[in-house]
Amino acid sequence: MKKDIHPKYYPKAKITCVCGNEFSVGSTVENIKVELCHLCHPFYTGKQKLVDTARRVEKFREKLAKKETAAKTHKGKKAKKQAKAAKKTGPAK
Repeated sequence: MKKDIHPKYYPKAKITCVCGNEFSVGSTVENIKVELCHLCHPFYTGKQKLVDTARRVEKFREKLAKKETAAKTHKGKKAKKQAKAAKKTGPAK
């Protein structure tokens, strides 16, 4: 077996979160900086936190709102067929 091919292991590697939380775990990297940890992750906290730098969420909601308003004003195929059939037969008495 080859010697010295494994990376150095740090049993007390320091993990630092953006929220300020620090804890230690075993890792091959001595210092790790993360954006989300178990104290600030939405899954564990139950709070929704959106980081939207490109306005993607707002654009999606605007697009969805346009589709909903278009669906309300748009007649479906059944309504169009009924209107066409009513035209052919004349007004109902």
